[in-house]
Amino acid sequence: MAFAELLDRAGGVGLFQALQVFTLFLPSVLVPSHMLIENFSAAVPSHRCWVPLLDNSTAQAGVPGALGPKDFLTVSIPPGPNNEPHRCRRFRQPQWQLLDPNGTATNWSEAATEPCVDGWVYDRSTFTSTFVSEWDLVCDHKGLKPIGQSLYMTGLLIGSFSWGLLSNRFGRKWILNLCCLQVALANIGMIFVSHFFIYCGLRVLSAFAISGIIMTSGMLLVEWTTTRRRAVTMTILGCFYGLGQMALGALAFTLRDWRTLQVAVSTPFFAIFLICWWLPESARWLIITGKPEQGLQELHKVAKINGHKEATKSLTIEVLMSSMEEEMTSAKGRRSVLELFLVPTLRWRTCIMSLVCFSQVTSYYGLVLDLQNLGNDIFLLQVLFGAVDLLARSITAFLLSFLGRRTTLASFQAMAGLSILANKLVPQDWQTLRTVFAVLGKGCFGIIFSCVSVYKPELYPTSLRMTADGFLQSVGRLGTVIDPLIRMTQQSLPLLVPVVYSALPITSCLVLLLFLPETQGFPLPDTIQDLENQNSRPRQMNRPFLSDPLGRDHAILTSSLEGTEVRKRSSGLFHGRNHHYALLPHL
Repeated sequence: MAFAELLDRAGGVGLFQALQVFTLFLPSVLVPSHMLIENFSAAVPSHRCWVPLLDNSTAQAGVPGALGPKDFLTVSIPPGPNNEPHRCRRFRQPQWQLLDPNGTATNWSEAATEPCVDGWVYDRSTFTSTFVSEWDLVCDHKGLKPIGQSLYMTGLLIGSFSWGLLSNRFGRKWILNLCCLQVALANIGMIFVSHFFIYCGLRVLSAFAISGIIMTSGMLLVEWTTTRRRAVTMTILGCFYGLGQMALGALAFTLRDWRTLQVAVSTPFFAIFLICWWLPESARWLIITGKPEQGLQELHKVAKINGHKEATKSLTIEVLMSSMEEEMTSAKGRRSVLELFLVPTLRWRTCIMSLVCFSQVTSYYGLVLDLQNLGNDIFLLQVLFGAVDLLARSITAFLLSFLGRRTTLASFQAMAGLSILANKLVPQDWQTLRTVFAVLGKGCFGIIFSCVSVYKPELYPTSLRMTADGFLQSVGRLGTVIDPLIRMTQQSLPLLVPVVYSALPITSCLVLLLFLPETQGFPLPDTIQDLENQNSRPRQMNRPFLSDPLGRDHAILTSSLEGTEVRKRSSGLFHGRNHHYALLPHL
């Protein structure tokens, strides 16, 4: 963990860190728009069959008498399940007898109807156009919409796994820029397509790149942030996602055409692609992967931006090599996904975090997809839940500082599970109470996602951090694939859905508390030995050891002298990278 010392010399908190957060503001705000845009671009408007008598003025002219639109609708469209005009059937011939005051609405048979052979007429009062209305994804073709959504989730899953491996090989910055360009091109291409399956293909490419932006932007922030500021920085990033959800609701309310909305959330990525080139590559990753000269250049760049000009002279390649010798040696060799399961410490962490990620994503989508039943104003609902998410994420840093990573994550997982169970068990008629539980659950998940973004990087060494992140995100995305299968059982086993959605986070909460270490206060681990030190920390703190005159435990002692972190060594001395300190006398 010697890189923390080098970062302190270059300026662990300063103008560079502020500029980095500001640069990643725009992509972070726009990412939720791409993931949730189909709430609006794929909205299903009210519709009915096209019939000449209703929609052809020439046909109406041939009808004697003074009949209004309501009369034409009555004789042309049969009533649907809720006594509204049927969405998918029409009468073969006008049923004039239905206008007889002495007649009944049942004076027709199913044989007198036919499917919408001439197309549909859509209500355009809410949306002037959605791709559902453009490509007629209704009635017999309504199954194509969930297929498109499943393909998008598949793109996220594949991207999470692929970019984790690629960014470990080619770097975080290069992957971030490539993904921004890919999102811009794929989404702009969607507005020109004329076939649904071509649109789906471009959505998969967009999802593939979106997962890369999520992973690399967060990792760049984590690896350029000091230990004390990490939770605050990731909380700010999480708040950007909440703002993005609110912005999507306002933007969709303003732009009611799906192609126009698509352009609005996509074209900024061309500018983001150009802006992000100034970002330095992760010096931590460069050094660990055997590129110390490039890593030193990036450290010098950060030092200049932060006003630490003396660090450009004191930070030499010799200092860097001597400081990071242990980390570079331990990081040599091929790193792959298998490494996550070959090392016992990594194996336990990977298995438990896989359960945590899978449970949070599965239960999250189980809750969010049910929010559509809470009201008809989807614009207001989008803004409301974005605001709840923003509020929840904004307090994450305070919770992490008081409760720690493990306790915060476990507590809100249990609370989210109980909220989902309560939401599902409350009768449908009690919409207000169901909304309260849904809002509470949504807020819990906002804290959970922010906490995981801080906790997960602290559990893995630098050489495997992006590989682990990609693998765990892929496991989480499996939940979006399994979620429709769980929902299919709702008719036959109505209690199974709430039990599964609530049991998953509660179970993972218990496993997390039992088997994962607390990482609060530790610098990011660079080696497997650093992970072992994390595991042994509770044992060290429970063991009698030397204390200073104020009674503070010296199981783990840090010194701020010249930004050097001090570690306990078995020789009876505390060693910095360049200094030795004698133990304080036991008084």
